[in-house]
Amino acid sequence: MDTIFGLDFGTTNSALAVNDGGVVRIIDADPFNSVGKTLRSILFFDRIRQVYVGQEAINHYIEDDATGRLIQSVKTFLTSKTFSTTNISGKPYHLDDLIAIILRTLKKRGESDLRKEVSSVVLGRPAIFSEDQEIDALAEQRLKSAAHKAGFKNVFFQFEPVAAALAFESSLEPGTEKIIMVGDFGGGTSDFTVIRLRGGNLSTGNRKTDILSLGGVYVGGDTFNSHIMWHRIVPYFGLNSKFKGMRGQWLDVPQHIFITLCRWHLIPHLRERKQRENIRQIKASSDDPEAIARLEELIDQNYGFRLFQAIEKAKCELSSMPISNVMFHEDPININSNITQCEFEKMVKDDLVKIDRCVEETVRNSGLTTSEIDTVFITGGSSHIPHIREIFEIKFGRDKIKITDAFTSVVYGLGLTASHL
Repeated sequence: MDTIFGLDFGTTNSALAVNDGGVVRIIDADPFNSVGKTLRSILFFDRIRQVYVGQEAINHYIEDDATGRLIQSVKTFLTSKTFSTTNISGKPYHLDDLIAIILRTLKKRGESDLRKEVSSVVLGRPAIFSEDQEIDALAEQRLKSAAHKAGFKNVFFQFEPVAAALAFESSLEPGTEKIIMVGDFGGGTSDFTVIRLRGGNLSTGNRKTDILSLGGVYVGGDTFNSHIMWHRIVPYFGLNSKFKGMRGQWLDVPQHIFITLCRWHLIPHLRERKQRENIRQIKASSDDPEAIARLEELIDQNYGFRLFQAIEKAKCELSSMPISNVMFHEDPININSNITQCEFEKMVKDDLVKIDRCVEETVRNSGLTTSEIDTVFITGGSSHIPHIREIFEIKFGRDKIKITDAFTSVVYGLGLTASHL
């Protein structure tokens, strides 16, 4: 059989697998990323329109003092009818042009690993991009167009939750049938699927008839990071502080400043002249000028990404430790904030409720009960959060829970799909 790539283009991270003669393996997608085999789905265009992808994009974004154009989460625009083009340094880019840059980077790195050209790819896609069939078709066509622009001649699709389940299916004895729930926790969304699997099944093509129900909620790893930022870190930068208005009255510092701080890639927007002048005036009459000075330093020195790295580290540690802390030291910013698992759970309580309700609804829509689900297969970074595991353990029982590689199970399943095209 021909060599075929399996490519998981994600909102936050992307990954690449190769099926070479029926043998599937994961390819190191980013030599600049020292952790894992994934590529951050991020683009950075510098001032002369040179483009970088993944960790290299982040490195240049920081080195160039955020003076270029950083683009992330482009996958979320696949369903947007209003997205036509975006202008970068005077050049228009269509959505599929931007996605193609990421896909082309993965293709080239895979071919470099194999030392040969690969013209076919199995791309992951949600079982439903949108309940509107027209929008769903638009999203798939855009993704297919991006793959062609990236240099792939033959493009096939597989549903992401199906791909996540295929590795588990391959471990079943021939003739064994299992009904499983797949929970896929990404950076921007959490998706749930109830699907029927069969051991020895050689059909990994369109498995839509085996999908009994689907569900999803716009809660992901980035959401949890933002909660930590809001509850524990934003107060260092003046949350709840006040300043004197033009008439001498005390006013609250505008909330939009702190809301912006909770998404690291938006922090450079606060460097715009009007925003910086507004913050300078606030500091001049603030009841906490030192906090506003720290805010200025965060903005001017472009520390946002590094601060969120510290937040991410603390969040990950809380998956295996009862307490962690966010540490960030760049004078005058000195943060050492302890967080316990219990405190973190309170921060994200509303989102855990959303996940819990979505899981219940997905099972209910399958026409089954939780006792009729044989196995629960959860994957993605947030699947390691104890409070999320607890949701599934309470509903299904601990013995039914199976956890696999957090970031590459989908792409491995896409590689398996290639064996039976």
